[in-house]
Amino acid sequence: MKIGFIGLGHMGAPMALNLLKAGHDVHAFDLSADALRALQDAGAQVAASPRDAASGAAFVITMLPAAPHVRSVLAGENGVLAGLDAGATVIDSSTIDPASAQ
Repeated sequence: MKIGFIGLGHMGAPMALNLLKAGHDVHAFDLSADALRALQDAGAQVAASPRDAASGAAFVITMLPAAPHVRSVLAGENGVLAGLDAGATVIDSSTIDPASAQ
């Protein structure tokens, strides 16, 4: 199963690694080339954009530090919503307030 994963910081990278260990096809996006390289070395595919990570994924997981980051990753021409397939699920695990999550 393809899972898009966006945000490979202190929490996101271990979560994505666990998905890889469980046998999932993880397509990751992060602004940090080092974080992407480390996950790629573990077997993940590197996505060129949030849209690319979402395209064809059954699930897209975000693990981002603030609400503005989540809005930026979800919206826009290269955002998750532009690449999300019908029936796919977005799981926002970001550190944001409930009102922003809604």
